[in-house]
Amino acid sequence: MSLVSLLPEVKAFLERKHGHYIHGHLISGEGPRIDIVSPANGEVVASVADATQDDVDAAVLSSLEAFRGSWANTTPAERANVLLRLADLLLVHREELAQLETIQSGKIIQIARAFEVDQAANFLRHYAGAATRIHGETITPSLPSFNGEKYTAFTRREPVGVVVGIVPWNFSIMIAVWKFASALATGCTSVIKPSQFTPLTLLRIAELATEAGLPAGALNVVSGGGEAGRRLIEHKDTAKVSFTGSVQTGMAVGSVAMQSKLTRATLELGGKNSVGFLKDVDADRTVAGILEAGFVHQGQICAAGERFFVHRSRIDETLEKLSKALASFRIGDPMDEATQFGPLSNEAHFAKIQSFFSQARSDGSTIVYGAESLDRPGYFVKPTAILVSDANAPLLTEETFGPIATLLAYDEEEELLSLFNDTPFGLSASLWTNDLSKAFGYVPRIEAGTVWVNMHTFLDPAVPFGGVKQSGIGREFGSAFIEDYTELKSVFIRH
Repeated sequence: MSLVSLLPEVKAFLERKHGHYIHGHLISGEGPRIDIVSPANGEVVASVADATQDDVDAAVLSSLEAFRGSWANTTPAERANVLLRLADLLLVHREELAQLETIQSGKIIQIARAFEVDQAANFLRHYAGAATRIHGETITPSLPSFNGEKYTAFTRREPVGVVVGIVPWNFSIMIAVWKFASALATGCTSVIKPSQFTPLTLLRIAELATEAGLPAGALNVVSGGGEAGRRLIEHKDTAKVSFTGSVQTGMAVGSVAMQSKLTRATLELGGKNSVGFLKDVDADRTVAGILEAGFVHQGQICAAGERFFVHRSRIDETLEKLSKALASFRIGDPMDEATQFGPLSNEAHFAKIQSFFSQARSDGSTIVYGAESLDRPGYFVKPTAILVSDANAPLLTEETFGPIATLLAYDEEEELLSLFNDTPFGLSASLWTNDLSKAFGYVPRIEAGTVWVNMHTFLDPAVPFGGVKQSGIGREFGSAFIEDYTELKSVFIRH
C-alpha cells in the first residue's frame, strides 16, 4: 500500500472558512454553509458559503469593471504571459492541487495529477498561444463609385464581456480552465461557479491566478448551488454563459439565458456515447477498448462510452474476458497510488447509480459483472458490465454517467451504424477496426461531435470539442472557441 500523506498546506487550506474569490480576495461569505464531503469515507472535510444575491452582484460588477478597465488595457501578449505564468504555478503546486481534488471528488490521485493539473496546464498554454492570434479580415466592397471615392472594409473580433462559467463536479480544474482561459485569452473576464460538491481547487487556483499577475476582477469565483448559478445567468451584466453538465440542466440553462436578454450560451452537455467494434477486432482488444472508453474516473466523464456494440461472433468471448478484467480492478482509497478504481464522487450520484443496478435486475438484463455497491464507508460500487438483448433497453438509452458498460450484440455493419445514431444525443463516439478504409468511410455517417477511431476519451487542446443534437451547442478549445467568446464587428470606410 502506498497511501499518500497530506501536505501541510493541504491541511491548512481545508481548515479555512471558505466562501468566494471576488476582486482578488478570498471572502468567507454570509450565506448558508454547504458541506464538502469526501467520497472516500463520507466525512465532511470543509464547507463553503452558498452565494447570496449580494455576492453574485459583487462578483459580476468586479468582472465588469476589469473588462472595461484593467483587462481591457492589457495587450494580447501580456494576457498570454499571465496564462503562461498561471500554467507554471499549477505545476509548482501540482501535488497540493491534486490532493485537494482527490479529497473533494474521489478522483484517484494519479488521475488528479495527470489530468486535472498537468492537462490543465497544457490547456492554459494553448489558450495563451491563441491570445495573440485573434484577428479579422480585410474586404474590398463592390459598392459603386460616383465621384471617384473608394471603399474599404474590415472585420474585428471583439470580446463579448463578462462570461459566466458553470463547472461540473467531475473535472473541476480542467473544465474550469477551458472556460476562464477562453474568456481571458479573448479579452473577456470571467465569473466561475464550481460545483457545490467540488469548489475547493478552484478557490485555490484563483489565488494562484492573482499571484500570476491577473488583475483583480478578471477572474472571480462564486460558490453555491443551483440558485447561485441561476442568479449569475440572469444577471443584467452577464454577456455569455458557458455550461458543462447534464442535458436536462443544460437545456434549462440555455432557456434561462435566452429568456434573460438573449444571453449567449455555449452548452457542452452529456450523452449516451456509442462504442462499436467491427468483427475484425478480437476479444482482447475489444475488452481493452471497453475499459479505456468506459471506466476511467469510474465512468464519470461526459464523453465516456456507455453503449458498447460487439459483433455477435465475438460477444461470448468478450463478456468472459471483460468479467475477469473488471474483477481484477483494485478498488480502494483514491489517495492510495495503487488504487485503480475509486469511489463515485458524491452521495446523490451514488444513489443514482444504485437505481440503475436495481433497474438492470428488474428488467431482465444479464449482469455480466458488478451491479452492486461495496459494504464500506464512502460511495464505492463495483465496475459493472450488463448485456441487453434489445436496442430499446433503458440502460442502452438513459445516460448513467458512471461505471456501467451496457453491451449489445449486432450482426451486420449497417445495423451497427444505425445503432450508433439511434439516440437523441451526439457528444462522442468511437469506432474500432483494423480496416482504416472502412473507418474513413463510416466516420461521416456517425452523428457525433467527436469520433475517435481505435481510441476513446482522449482530448487535445488543439482539437475542438463539443456535441451535436441534444449534446450541446458550441465548441470548446481548438480555434473554434474564439467565435463563441467574441463578437464579429464589420467596419466600412469611404475614402
